[in-house]
Amino acid sequence: MHRFAHIADAHLGAHREPNLQKLELRTFDSTMKKCVELGVDFILVSGDLFHVGIPDLGVVDAALKSMMEVQRRGIPIYAIYGSHDYTPNGTSVIDILNTAGVLSNVFRPTFDGDSLHLGVTVDEKTGAKIAGISARKIGLESRYFVALDRGALEAEQGFKIFAFHSGLTELKPGHLSAMESVDSSLLPKGFDYYAGGHIHERGEFRLPGLENIVFPGPLFTGYGRDLEATAKGERRGFYVVEFDEHVRSKKFVPMNSFEGVFREYDLTGRNAPDAGSMIAEDFKGVNVAGKLVVVRVFGELAGGRASEVGLAGLRSNLSERGAIHVYLNRNALKSKEATGHVFSGEEPSSIERKLFESEAGKVDVAEEHLRGQQGAEVGIELLRLWRQPPKLGETKKDYAGRMVREGVHALEKEKQS
Repeated sequence: MHRFAHIADAHLGAHREPNLQKLELRTFDSTMKKCVELGVDFILVSGDLFHVGIPDLGVVDAALKSMMEVQRRGIPIYAIYGSHDYTPNGTSVIDILNTAGVLSNVFRPTFDGDSLHLGVTVDEKTGAKIAGISARKIGLESRYFVALDRGALEAEQGFKIFAFHSGLTELKPGHLSAMESVDSSLLPKGFDYYAGGHIHERGEFRLPGLENIVFPGPLFTGYGRDLEATAKGERRGFYVVEFDEHVRSKKFVPMNSFEGVFREYDLTGRNAPDAGSMIAEDFKGVNVAGKLVVVRVFGELAGGRASEVGLAGLRSNLSERGAIHVYLNRNALKSKEATGHVFSGEEPSSIERKLFESEAGKVDVAEEHLRGQQGAEVGIELLRLWRQPPKLGETKKDYAGRMVREGVHALEKEKQS
């Protein structure tokens, strides 16, 4: 009997807060050690190993040490790009690690006219055959799926794994209904295991002709919604799959690295100072030492502004009492004095998308690809690019020049798409 580990959405480098950075890298290192302990034959990463295509070198160095220890134990690592691993210049840290032999990128496409052929990677020890489609920015990998020569993959014999980093239309969670996704009919049939990524919720599914569709969810936490769910007690981790000619078992291995405290408050009808006092009083008896604290506030204040609730002071107080991190979600908090767009109850990335979509229709430009929905997608991609921090040792001038070049490159690629 053989076994492999299925990991997705580690998002290494997602957090700038030092305590979360340490937890994030410690979780990844513990996961690699756990894979050795469990005696897996190989590890498969279904995208978003890093949070950006060219991450901070300190993050890469720490991750590299963990992966090289696994490699020294004779355990190969296979991977595909996630949407965050993608870079507009075409080369990301995944490619560098592939060149260095630390991992193998199993997305090996060739084109014959409009038909996409995928190379199959064979694991030397187990004979497992791995094929996969990497993600591209803003869901453009769907074009790969449309062009895919599924017949050739379906004709392959032996134990087969298909890796992908996309939401499946039939399986999308309700809060991700607007997300770009791939119809399950575009997946090759008859594979023994479908190693999913991108969806930050754990799930095991089956559809006609598609057995063992698995999304491990994030290994740690990549976004505010993840932090909230983890603080509420949702388990994070990866899967270990046992197989011979077919999958015999699949087991989720939890790797939660902290305890959480979650509180939410409906502040409808309260004035801002009273709301702040109520929240502070409620936290007086709560033990937050060594825990991640998530506070979600929502509703419409009767008086005062959201900034007057005093959440910044609450964060300072809880940090002084030993909380490892305090995350404040006030996206759904409104006040009667507020103006402008309000998109309630959503994480920042979703709000940003809706704002771009709302404003794109008002832009009067000659270029077709900058109008409407496509224009909104261009704006979202540029925002993602320009959020990249300077590289180690990069001057302000070089950083500004790189941002301009990558922005122009992204615009040109969108125009050609």
